[in-house]
Amino acid sequence: MELMEKQGFKQTEVGNINLYPKDWKYLNLGNSAILKARIGWQGLTTAEYLKTGEYYLITGTDFNDGYIDWDNCVYVEKLRFDQDKNIQVKIGDVLVTKDGTIGKVAYVDKLPKNTTLNSGVFVIRPINNSYHPRYFYYVLMSEHFKQFLGKLTAGSTISHLYQKDFVNYDFPIPPTLEEQKAIAAALSNVDELISNLDKLITKKKAIKQGAMQQLLTPKENWQTKKIKDLARYRRGSFPQPYGLPKWYDDISGMPFVQVVDVDDNKKLKPETKQKISDEGAKMSVFVKKGTIILTIQGSIGRICITQYDAYVDRTLLIFESLLEDFNKYFFMITIWLKFQIEKENAPGGIIKTITKEALSSFEISYPSRKEQDEIAKILSDIEDEIEQLESKKTKYQSIKQGMMQELLTGKTRLI
Repeated sequence: MELMEKQGFKQTEVGNINLYPKDWKYLNLGNSAILKARIGWQGLTTAEYLKTGEYYLITGTDFNDGYIDWDNCVYVEKLRFDQDKNIQVKIGDVLVTKDGTIGKVAYVDKLPKNTTLNSGVFVIRPINNSYHPRYFYYVLMSEHFKQFLGKLTAGSTISHLYQKDFVNYDFPIPPTLEEQKAIAAALSNVDELISNLDKLITKKKAIKQGAMQQLLTPKENWQTKKIKDLARYRRGSFPQPYGLPKWYDDISGMPFVQVVDVDDNKKLKPETKQKISDEGAKMSVFVKKGTIILTIQGSIGRICITQYDAYVDRTLLIFESLLEDFNKYFFMITIWLKFQIEKENAPGGIIKTITKEALSSFEISYPSRKEQDEIAKILSDIEDEIEQLESKKTKYQSIKQGMMQELLTGKTRLI
């Protein structure tokens, strides 16, 4: 502690391991900001939500990665917007959810239309420039605020953030608005990079969807056959009952693939949730790297080509061999697409169950091997681009977290 004092740091909270520069201070939210929310007597109900209109209503479900998803917002009548000027949203407002999933945070960086709030959202504004709003937003996105919420909810099932509790939040702050703005600007630049990547990923996914629709629509020269005539397949297996410790070996066991291990990107997760013991492996099914497997329970219709050797659970179907000259990637995508079509036709868009026998009757259409290869290359190239962009996004998110740790504790000073 003496060493940190000599280097210009101080411990600002009893029991808090965070150390801040000596010239930083703690602000109390109740003394430095105005908190407002729609009050209960105004009686806004979901029956008043409109699909179109001129006045947006922000609810807790519209918070997305620290900003508002305007495409998800509903509308209300002008009367509801005019009803309370205190919750008419402005650019620069900081919003926090107080009901349901409490403590979600959003910064209002744009305002497409006049907007108000439902009763589950606080709007927070500084008094007399006591702090820079966007700097405060990043504080709320940090571990410091999560620790505060953790103390409020410890040992309880609290699902409401009360104003009387929230106003007691004390947060660290640099001495000048200029330094606060510099920190906010540095972090918002990274946010912009992440946002631009999100837009590019969305665009690439739309291109992929269009390409799949065009390339996988059967042509006149394509053949159509039932899956049972195109492949040999079987279910995986696992000794019963589930959960016995002797079936698992998370230290030296082999990967054990369950439904949860098949990702939405048509790949296995880098590591399976559990590993199977030698004893469990005797009653499971081994598959080599490069095998097509399909989930047939739980999240039905996930499919992948395995990237590593593994044992497979009974909740998945294993395509042991293909009986015709197929491009493996093309076959996988065709099966996946078949399940998307089946989901659209199922009640509520959900396939509740699928048996091996039912799958046998599914029909798929396919072209010559040469055309399969061409289609597979186009689609796999797009998927590789999307994966690279998502990896880049994850990297930027990690960089941002590191920057927040440095900048919001004063370990790195910009001014």
